[in-house]
Amino acid sequence: MNVHFIAIGGSAMHNLALALHQKGYRITGSDDEIFEPSKSRLAAKGILPETFGWFPEKIGSHLDAVVLGMHAKSDNPELIRAQELGLKIYSYPEFLYEQSKDKTRVVIGGSHGKTTITSMILHVMHYHGKDVDFMVGAQLEGFDIMVKLTEDNEFIVLEGDEYLSSPIDTRPKFHLYKPNIALLSGIAWDHINVFPTYDNYVEQFRIFVDSIVKGGSITYNAEDPEVARVVEASENTIRKLPYYTPDHSVNDGQTLLETPEGPLPIEVFGKHNLNNLAGAKWICQHMGIDEEYFYEAIATFKGASKRLEKVAEGKASVAYKDFAHSPSKVKATTQAVKEQYPDRTLVACLELHTYSSLNAEFLKEYKGSLDAADVAVVFYSPHAVEIKKLKEISHQQIANAFEREDLVIFTNADAFRKFLFSQNFDNKTLLLMSSGNYGGLDFDAVKQLIKD
Repeated sequence: MNVHFIAIGGSAMHNLALALHQKGYRITGSDDEIFEPSKSRLAAKGILPETFGWFPEKIGSHLDAVVLGMHAKSDNPELIRAQELGLKIYSYPEFLYEQSKDKTRVVIGGSHGKTTITSMILHVMHYHGKDVDFMVGAQLEGFDIMVKLTEDNEFIVLEGDEYLSSPIDTRPKFHLYKPNIALLSGIAWDHINVFPTYDNYVEQFRIFVDSIVKGGSITYNAEDPEVARVVEASENTIRKLPYYTPDHSVNDGQTLLETPEGPLPIEVFGKHNLNNLAGAKWICQHMGIDEEYFYEAIATFKGASKRLEKVAEGKASVAYKDFAHSPSKVKATTQAVKEQYPDRTLVACLELHTYSSLNAEFLKEYKGSLDAADVAVVFYSPHAVEIKKLKEISHQQIANAFEREDLVIFTNADAFRKFLFSQNFDNKTLLLMSSGNYGGLDFDAVKQLIKD
């Protein structure tokens, strides 16, 4: 097949392009900008566009399919040309479904935890030599790519994102996969630029549950009241299988998972990650991995990239960075780190970077999210607010939203860096939470703050 990617440089798109190249397809693509690591990875396989930009002349009847990425706009000249020629245009999730119609589709959905749960499942499968197709939103240890597609594998494991499919297809991605086996980890309002009300957001998960093929199953986090309501109200003829946070303990910075064979030391920590682990265990069992083999494998799981990733550790200090940015994720991550190191001062830094987090109306959702931190810091760039064409937000609005009088707020990247590097981190824990980079923070330099 000849497949052309419009906006090939995106994280998801370039991984799909690489997977299809590996499968033997002829791949071409375009983009107006491509950053690392996408650029080097595409170049290594000979499918990096020679020139950045959009070129309608690349679009012709020789193409079997065009895959349209979210970075492109609806007036993209290549897209318009493909429409004029009547070519088959797929969104990213549509094309993944086409590649997996004859497989058992395992889809992991939820506002939070889906990348970690998907990563746990793939780690366990890889550990036991069980080959599966997959799509996951983070780079995993032991995996070269984030998308794998074959002709022969029985299962495909898909991270089910609720964001839009493409500029011309406003359905959430996870509505298109039609899972045989599904998981729902949590529901917490997000993406307010697309789902302006809470009810509108929740409705997407109702549609997801109803999209499961008849006779399939939904494994769901019964500790999340909204998840339980959505799943239990569904009239779809599927099996409904609840899961709960397993018993565990923390001893001197080490989390121990209670198992039938006794306490098991594990690398991940925090109630939210233990809850994720419980969901992953049930999905692995649906895929043929017995409980005891799951525990053997999960003991070596170090976490998904950018999810509670340990940056540095000394004798009495440690630093983590995390992708957390939505209120529920920030709260869960901050609590987890404090519970893991209760006797150390926790310095928690959050960058408000996404459309939702920089929205004055949405800010109130962050109430209490940093309460577990001893020192709570918020950084945001007024320029980012301007770029997103949002109303200006003030220090006072942020302080009121978090309801912490001692909240430290920075709007200047240099001032934030000076604050951070002036701290003495003896007997302290540093937690950096962001989907951005704090205006260019050097994480290698951050490592020097943590003393041996």
